[in-house]
Amino acid sequence: MKLLKYILPIIISTMFIPLQSKAQDQLAVPLSNPGKPGKLKIGIVRGSINVHGYNGKQVLISYNSSDDKNQKVTKDGLHKISNNSTGFDVSEDHNKVEVSGASPMKDISFDISVPKNFDLHLSTVNGGELVVEDVTGEMDLSNVNGEITLHNVGGSALVNTVNGDIHATFTSVTPDKPMAFSNLNGDIDVTFPANTAMNTKMKSEWGDVYTDFDMDIKQSNTEKKHSSEDGTYKVSVNKWIYGTINGGGPEYLFKSMRGDIYIRKK
Repeated sequence: MKLLKYILPIIISTMFIPLQSKAQDQLAVPLSNPGKPGKLKIGIVRGSINVHGYNGKQVLISYNSSDDKNQKVTKDGLHKISNNSTGFDVSEDHNKVEVSGASPMKDISFDISVPKNFDLHLSTVNGGELVVEDVTGEMDLSNVNGEITLHNVGGSALVNTVNGDIHATFTSVTPDKPMAFSNLNGDIDVTFPANTAMNTKMKSEWGDVYTDFDMDIKQSNTEKKHSSEDGTYKVSVNKWIYGTINGGGPEYLFKSMRGDIYIRKK
C-alpha cells in the first residue's frame, strides 16, 4: 500500500511583510496509478474550494490562508500576538487523495487541479463558494453558507446547500445514476444535454419550477395520517411534482424551500 502524507505549515511573518494578508503556496501530489480514475476528498469549515480538471497525472493543490486581522486586540492589558500559522494533511493511497486537518478557526481556500476523470467529495461551511469545472465523475458536494457552481462537468452529482444558489451545467451524464439537488434558501438552476433520460421529482415550498424539456408531468398530494393515544389525528400533506423526460430513467431530485427551480436543456 502506498501512502504519502504531507504536513503543511503556513506561516506569515507580519514583522517582515506587514502588507501581506495571505500566504500562498502549492504542492503536487503524485498518484499511485497515473492515468487511471481517482478520487479527491476534502472538507473545511472556513474557506472556498475550486476544483478544475486538466490533462495531467498529478493532483496540484494551491492554497491561500488569511492572516489574523485582529492585531490590536488586548486582554488584561496585554497585546495579542497573532497566530498566523495553519496547516493541513494530504494523503494519497491508490489514487484516493484526501485533504484533512485544516483548522476550523482559520480561513483557508483551495484551488485544486485534478485529472479530468476524478470523483469528488467536497464540503465547506462558511466563507466561500464551491466551484467545479471540467471534471467527469461521481460528485458529492456540500456548502452550508455559500453557492455551488458546476461548469462543464460530466457524470453524476449529489449537491446540497443551506444558504446559497446551485448552478450546474452538465456536458454528459452517467445513464444509470440518480442525482439530487437541494437547498433551503436559494435557486437551483441545472442544465443537462437534451437527450438526458430521467424521472424527475421536484418541489419548492415558496418558489416555482421551470423547464424547457418536454416533460410528462403529474402532481402527487400525498396525505399521511398519524394518530395519538388520545384519539387525535395529525394530517401532513407532501406535495411533489413528478415528471418523465425522454422516456424516463434514474430519479433526479430537485428540492428547494425558498427558491425557484430551473431544469434546462442544451
